[in-house]
Amino acid sequence: MTILVLAEHDNAQLKADTAKVVAAASAIGGDIHVLVAGSQCNDVAQAAKSLAGVSKVLIADSAVYANQLAENTAKLILDIASDYSHILAAASSVGKDTLPRVAALLDVSQLSEVVAVQSEDTFVRPIYAGNALATVQSLDDKKVMTVRSSAFDAVAATGDAEVVALTQAISASTEFVSQTLTVSARPELGNAGIIVSGGRGMGSGENFAILEQLADKLGAAVGASRAAVDAGFVPNDLQVGQTGKIVAPDLYIAVGISGAIQHLAGMKDSKVIVAINKDPEAPIFQVADYGLEADLFDAVPALNNLI
Repeated sequence: MTILVLAEHDNAQLKADTAKVVAAASAIGGDIHVLVAGSQCNDVAQAAKSLAGVSKVLIADSAVYANQLAENTAKLILDIASDYSHILAAASSVGKDTLPRVAALLDVSQLSEVVAVQSEDTFVRPIYAGNALATVQSLDDKKVMTVRSSAFDAVAATGDAEVVALTQAISASTEFVSQTLTVSARPELGNAGIIVSGGRGMGSGENFAILEQLADKLGAAVGASRAAVDAGFVPNDLQVGQTGKIVAPDLYIAVGISGAIQHLAGMKDSKVIVAINKDPEAPIFQVADYGLEADLFDAVPALNNLI
C-alpha cells in the first residue's frame, strides 16, 4: 500500500498543512510519497524530504506547474495514480480544487474533510456543520480524500526521503491570467497559533483597528465572523467558519461574536477559547473556556494597555 500526498507550497516554501496531511497518511499506514508540482521548487522538495514517515518525494519542476492550476496538477496525478492506493491533500482551496478533478478522472468517490483515520478504508468526517461525525467506509480501489489539517499534528522534520524527478509536463487548456494576493505581516490565518477574531459587534471596519493592535502585541492573526465579512467590515479572506477557514489555534479570542453554528464549526477545535461579549446569552459562551461579559470597546483597549 502506497500513499501519495500532494504538497502545498508557493514554489519557495512548503506550507505547514503538508506535514499535517503526512500525519494522516501515517495513520493509514504504508509507504508515503509526496508530490511537489511547481516551478523552480527545489527548496520545497528539500523541505518535503525531511518530513518524518516520507520515503520518496516526487518533484515535477516545470513552467506548466508554476501556478499550480488544478487542471494541470490533476492530470499529472492521474498519470501516476496507478502506483497509489490513497491520494491525499489538505482541505484547502488548492486541495478542494484539485482532488475532486482527480476523483472524477479516476471514477471514484472523494472523501472530504477527513478528521480521523480508523483503518485503511474507514475514515471520520464532519457533517451538519460539524455538529455530527460520520464514519465512512470507502470500497473504491483508490481512496481520494482531502484532510482537515487542523485535526492532525504536524509530523517532525526528522526524515531523509529519496527525491525523484518527474519528467511529465502535462498541460490542460486552462490559461493562467492573474491573481491578487493579500499581503500581511501577520501570521497566516490557517497556521496561526493565536487568532483574534471580531464579529458584528465590532460595528465597523474602522473598529477592527483595536483588534489589530491586540493581534500585533500577541503575534496573532486577525479573523472575522461571516457577519462581519458580509457587513463589509473586513475582506472575506479573514472569515473563520464553515464557509471560511477551519482553524484550531492554541488560543482563539472571539470579540463581539455571538457564536452562530456556522462560525463555531470553524473554530471550536481551538485549544483555548476566550470570548468577550456583552450579551450573557451569546452561544459563544457555551464553547468558551474563558468568558468575559463586557463591552468590547471597554475590554479590548484595557487589554491592550495591559500587554
